[in-house]
Formats: sequence, C-alpha cells, structure tokens
Amino acid sequence: MTLVARIVGNSPVLLWGLDGATRLRRQLRAAGVTSVIRDAQQPAPDSSVLLLRGDHLFDDRTLRDLVAKVGTAIVVGGAGGSATTVAAHVEAGAESLALAALEGKAAPETIPAVTLQTPASLSSAYVGQLLKSAPPVVAPIRADRVAALERHLFDGSYKGVTDLVTKWVWPLPARAATRLCARLGISPNAVTAMSYVLALGALILFARGHFALGLLLGWVMTFLDTVDGKLARVTVTSTQAGHLFDHILDLFHPPLWYLAWGYGAVSATGEIQALGQIFAAIVGGYVVGRIAEGVFGWMLAEFPMFSWRPLDSYFRLIVARRNPNLLLLSGFALAGLPGQGLVAVAAWTVLSSVVLMVRLVQAAGVRLRDGQLRSWLQEIGADAAHAPRYARPFVSDPAAVSSLMQ
Repeated sequence: MTLVARIVGNSPVLLWGLDGATRLRRQLRAAGVTSVIRDAQQPAPDSSVLLLRGDHLFDDRTLRDLVAKVGTAIVVGGAGGSATTVAAHVEAGAESLALAALEGKAAPETIPAVTLQTPASLSSAYVGQLLKSAPPVVAPIRADRVAALERHLFDGSYKGVTDLVTKWVWPLPARAATRLCARLGISPNAVTAMSYVLALGALILFARGHFALGLLLGWVMTFLDTVDGKLARVTVTSTQAGHLFDHILDLFHPPLWYLAWGYGAVSATGEIQALGQIFAAIVGGYVVGRIAEGVFGWMLAEFPMFSWRPLDSYFRLIVARRNPNLLLLSGFALAGLPGQGLVAVAAWTVLSSVVLMVRLVQAAGVRLRDGQLRSWLQEIGADAAHAPRYARPFVSDPAAVSSLMQ
C-alpha cells in the first residue's frame, strides 16, 4: 500500500525560521514519506493517507509511529474542553471523513475503522536516540507561544545523558548561537566546517606549547560541536552526510590533541617522561571503554550502556571523554603544569575504562539471571511526573510539556 501525506492548513508563525507546513514536509521526508499531495489532488484508491494539521507542532516520534499505524487518529485536549483531531492515518476511502475531522467539521469518532490515540498513548516517553525521557508533544503553533515552543524544540534536540559541560554549561549560549545561525541562514555543515578549522588551530597551538590560546580555540570548537547538531535538529536539516562529517571530527581530533599537547609540553618544559606510554594509556583506555560500550549495545541490550542504571547516567557526566578531559587539561595548564595535566588525563581514562568494564561484567550477570536488561529511563518514562529527585536531570518537566499542549 502506497503512503501519501496531506498537510491540512498552515501556521504562518515561524519557529526557528520555519512555518508549520514547511517543518512538517521536512519531518515527513526524514520519516521516509516523500509524497505530499495538495489541495484538490486525490490519493490512489489503494493508498493510505497521512493527514496532519499544519498549524500544530509534531514530535518526530509521533510522526514515525503514526506512519507505521494505518487506522489511527490523534486527538489532543479534551480536559475541560472539546478534543481536537490533529492527525489521522487512514485508507484512501476514509480520507474525506478524516479531513472533515481535522477541519473541525466532524467528530473524530465518525472516521471509520480508526483507533483514537493521544500523543502519549501512541509513542513512548523514552527517546533512545537522545538518551532521555520526555513525553511526546503535539502542540498548537501560536504567536504568543513562540519562545516556549522554540525552547521546547531546542531542549528536545539535546541528549539527556551527556557530559557535564554539554549538559549544564552550553545550553543557554548554544540556544542563542543556534537562533543566530537560523536567522542568518547558516547551515549546520558550515558550523561543523568551522569546528574543523578550530580543531586544527588548537592542535597546532598545543604542539607549539601555546596552551592557553589552544584551549580557547578548543573550547570554542566544543561549543560549536554542540551548536551544529542542535541547529540541524531544530531546522530539520539533519542528513547522513552531515552526521558523518561531524562524527569523523569527533572521532579523530581528541587523540591528536593529546599527542600535540604532550609534544608541546615536552618541547616547552621537558617535564613529561615516557610520553609514549602516557599516550598509549590514553588511546588504549579510550579504545577499551568504547569496546565495553559496543559489546553492551551489541550483545546485552538495545540501548546504550550509559542509560542502563542511574549510576551509569551520572558517570557519563564525568567519564573520560573530550570535555571532562579538557577540564583537566585546563586546570593543570592554569596551574602551570601542562605535563601533569596529560598524566591526569591518562590516569582518568584508564580508571574510566576499568569502571566501564566492571559495569559490562555486571550487566552480563544480570542478563544471564533475568533474561533481559531494561533502561531505567524506560522504567520511569510513563510516570515522569513522579520521578524521584535523582532522576530529574534526565527527564523533561511534565508540567512544562503539558502547558504547551493546551
């Protein structure tokens, strides 16, 4: 059965530079729906039709789940007021009744052979790709809510489980930078390209012993590494090529930085002994840690290691990755001890990898005993409003989400 989409109406209100219908077309394309019919066009009799109100903001999860379920209509509201039909996926013969329901001319119950769902009943609150628990949202696009809706889109593009700098330092300035890029029409790939330039500049400065200036470029580069992904998501311009472009940089620049840092420290002070062993510990420890993560996701569970239990999510805040390691290097450089900073990075990398291997062994034991592993974020996803205090850094505020949908 061929799937086509129809966008019903539009909102001229711009969110991150996109009106409602344009955003939906990009989201549909990302979900694999390339045929969007217009106005008087009629779908083929043997097709199914996905109807969406263009004056509403749809969560990506909701669209993907709706694409997979013919015979489903989504309603919102209803508490203290009438329910609004915002989307439906029906067979072609039922399109006219579904269209009437979306236009407010008929009740959703009149659509034949459909199940009425809310966004929360259709889609899980757990977002595996972003390692977070956040209720799915379908919200009306209104001029008086632009700031709240844009913030929701930006916050929704953020990983829930990440390092402490990305999680708590970058969000506010990154949102401002993302807004500026969207307003100026700067593409995510252009931001990534600038990151390449800064990463190379930092490497050269580290190798020459100019640690302070190199760290400045390095921190700006890590900031832009946050901005490019958020810009791609809020403007719905993510591509496989862009993801690969960004991933290659993330994979290769940290070890090259450490090597350049060590060379610069030796050249400037001669204080590092056994530089080769230190660098081997950093790279070897990093590889072992990545292997532990890979084995966990490949053999033990369908989710990343860092979303298994709360301990793992909190450990991700400080695990030996680029940003926590840059904090170590920055602190030691400020103290005038760049060589010892690299030693600290090596020690923390090895210790982090030991912790990850221990968690892998423990996870294997649980899998053998219980038959499966389950992410703690999945466990609290349906009851995020009553999540314990320790979980709050990794779940969305349900009250804020609910207010958007009114």
